[in-house]
Amino acid sequence: MTLDALERPAEGEPAGTLVLLHGRGADEHDLFPLLDALDPERRLRGLTPGGPLALPPGGRHWYRLGGIPTPEAETFWPSFTAVAELLDGVQKPLVLGGFSQGAVMSYALGLGRAFAQRPAALLPLSGFMPDVEGLEFDLTDLAGYPVAIAHGTLDPVIPVDYSRAARDVLAGAGADVAYHESPVAHTIDPQNIPALRDLVASAIGR
Repeated sequence: MTLDALERPAEGEPAGTLVLLHGRGADEHDLFPLLDALDPERRLRGLTPGGPLALPPGGRHWYRLGGIPTPEAETFWPSFTAVAELLDGVQKPLVLGGFSQGAVMSYALGLGRAFAQRPAALLPLSGFMPDVEGLEFDLTDLAGYPVAIAHGTLDPVIPVDYSRAARDVLAGAGADVAYHESPVAHTIDPQNIPALRDLVASAIGR
């Protein structure tokens, strides 16, 4: 399975790659503007792939809902494999992030593969660490690992408690977690962009 993806080229020789995964019912255009917001100097090649599934109520999806935090395994794993193949082929260092379903996939791909395939940093926004048959998180060697988590306290779709739980798990494993809450619903709070931008810059050694 090959994913469609929008590309924002780097300004000159890329210093790495920034990949952002959209949420349920959106598409590859949704987070494309965020590439410039997080990497305004365009030091990184930016990619926003589109989910491979077309499901009700419309838009593109990474998996069929099976509850929270349990995506349907039959649709989750083909998407996981497709995104993994995309990530394996991009220039490193890699910064991986996503919103909602995209955040769920980011947790899985960032922490559910071999250590050598771990991104340089994770930016899961308004998501949860998924519980899927066959998925095991590797929480070893996370000392100082950069993760930025953001979630709205008024989120009616994915309760903020799931990001709080992820923060506690990752911080307990030694990761350097920058955690942000704000009184918004299921969206990305613009006030968090500067902190996310700083994490992207630090992850590529700037």
